[in-house]
Amino acid sequence: MPEVYTVKVEEGRPATDAKPSAGPVYRSIYAKDGLLEVPSDFESPWDFFRDSVKRNPNNKMLGRRQKTESKVGSYTWLTYQDVYDAALKMGSAMRSRGVNPGDRCGIYGSNCPEWIIVMEACNSCAASYVPLYDTLGPNAVEFIINHAEVSIAFVQEKKIPSILSCLAQCSSNLKTIVSFGSVSTTQKKEAEEHGASCFSWGEFLQLGCLDWDLPSKKKNDICTIMYTSGTTGDPKGVVIKNEAFMAEVLSVDHIIMLTDRVVGEDDVYFSFLPLAHVYDQIMETYCIYKGSSIGFWQGDVRFLLEDVQALKPTIFCGVPRVFDRIYAGIKSKVSSAGGLQSTLFQCAYNYKLKSLEKGLPQHKAAPLFDRLVFDKTKLALGGRVRILLSGAAPLPRHVEEFMRVTSGSTLSQGYGLTESCAGCFTAIGDVYSMTGTVGVPMTTIEARLESVPEMGYDALSNVPRGEICLRGNTLFSGYHKREDLTKEVMVDGWFHTGDIGEWQSNGAMKIIDRKKNIFKLSQGEYIAVENIENKYLQCPLIASIWVYGNSFESFLVAVVIPERTVIEDWAKEHNVTDDFKSLCDNLKARKYILDELNSTGQKHQLRGFELLKAIHLEPIPFDMERDLITPTFKLKRPQLLKYYKDRIDQLYKEAKGAMA
Repeated sequence: MPEVYTVKVEEGRPATDAKPSAGPVYRSIYAKDGLLEVPSDFESPWDFFRDSVKRNPNNKMLGRRQKTESKVGSYTWLTYQDVYDAALKMGSAMRSRGVNPGDRCGIYGSNCPEWIIVMEACNSCAASYVPLYDTLGPNAVEFIINHAEVSIAFVQEKKIPSILSCLAQCSSNLKTIVSFGSVSTTQKKEAEEHGASCFSWGEFLQLGCLDWDLPSKKKNDICTIMYTSGTTGDPKGVVIKNEAFMAEVLSVDHIIMLTDRVVGEDDVYFSFLPLAHVYDQIMETYCIYKGSSIGFWQGDVRFLLEDVQALKPTIFCGVPRVFDRIYAGIKSKVSSAGGLQSTLFQCAYNYKLKSLEKGLPQHKAAPLFDRLVFDKTKLALGGRVRILLSGAAPLPRHVEEFMRVTSGSTLSQGYGLTESCAGCFTAIGDVYSMTGTVGVPMTTIEARLESVPEMGYDALSNVPRGEICLRGNTLFSGYHKREDLTKEVMVDGWFHTGDIGEWQSNGAMKIIDRKKNIFKLSQGEYIAVENIENKYLQCPLIASIWVYGNSFESFLVAVVIPERTVIEDWAKEHNVTDDFKSLCDNLKARKYILDELNSTGQKHQLRGFELLKAIHLEPIPFDMERDLITPTFKLKRPQLLKYYKDRIDQLYKEAKGAMA
């Protein structure tokens, strides 16, 4: 294995009056001779699908669990041929409803076979698909339909009322609504009143045929317009062309082929991350390209791990919150096993961790302990997973280490944005030294850091830090109808991500901060709030935290989601009999958590003005229903402030009273 995983392709540049300095340009060592490009025989993701159908018509493609009134059964499957026929019919039916190449088609609903069939139907007739956010509510749906001029929308059955409720505001664009399931006569009438037609899935399928002339497709066609949830303002429509989308899929294949075991027709992927996001769309298209099977979750987070047990996937893409649940579940089982088993687990864990740290690959690190001990822990994900991927937010180091040791699988943490067509950096699964980083650039991308003087980040220092900038073959083609916003982030051919990174000595990138989440306190001190939150999150007493300050106040306060068991244990020790909600209001409990948070902050070298003066304990986790987080669990700061405004005012009042 090489010691450094990047190659320098261009020197850095000093600062000028107009521009900050920028560091050297790097590529992945796996692209040292040139960035990966899409071969000439591929024009659209439809080619990936069509070729897989030719190779494996009878292979299982899309599966879901059968539900009856009383129970949920095993997975039942549609083959590649089944899905191909359905997509062709849907594409033909779309043409019959006046959908032409380049027109926009909305897809509104959670992950299921119909979602993928519609995506492929759009690819078949060269229409651009536009995911309508499952989590942003009717106003954003209405905004996206009108902004992208969506003329036809495929909608999950339970979302039909939501789409009908905004139809009056979208009727000049939206003319056809197709349910993933059935529609009632009343719903059809309601649609007709606004000049639209509403079809059940079966009815629409019958409008199509298998034998029709598919339009030609080009690499330069728009594949999808994906609206990012955005932590402020209206959603932005990220335009992704066929070429960028396909290059990303081929780059995933390229890296896995060079560094892991090739994915093939026997592999099974578990689909639960929202298909409305580019991360899961790329992964599922990759699986389709390789002829693998995709099994969908039921759509209820309570049964997520039960679905995993039923499917037994070999590839699992997760986000930190899910890995955290798995980590907590295994830890609690191990500690409740007690005595001998617990000691054996710890001994096996320490031995394997040391082997991984020495650079041994996953399958050679501790084969005996894998059989004796970790065969049981890997059952948490069904027992067959061999590739684990984590994205969307930083994975805490202790959780990443634990998963690498106990899952029997390689683990790669990646980093990407909708604008970079999902992953632009990925850790190499079997290189343990990349733990805690997002790895190296994908083979389609070049990266450099640009200095951010106002935050003290210097891209030319010994430890280069700065804003991550990207250029290459998997970037977006601008924000739909928003050239102004495109110009803000695309400067001299470089996409400015807004994320602050730090190059590691092995060529891996570590995300350390966010450029935009910075504000001043009244005494003029800059606060890089995400960096501070990440340090507080290392306190084991809390699950989530939102730190707040502004330029009229001299100190910080926070809203904290405590770990329920921790508070309940504290209550037992102190003979307090309140329920969880009341405990969150208990002044002594609040002081206990506040002191522990500040102690964690001091351990991580937070400065005095970065410590917290008051906190509110919130029993209900931040959620999308109240619009407090994005679908990738990022905090929506303006919305949090609006929601907790009275609490924040109260915290400042309390803290000033105590200081006086």
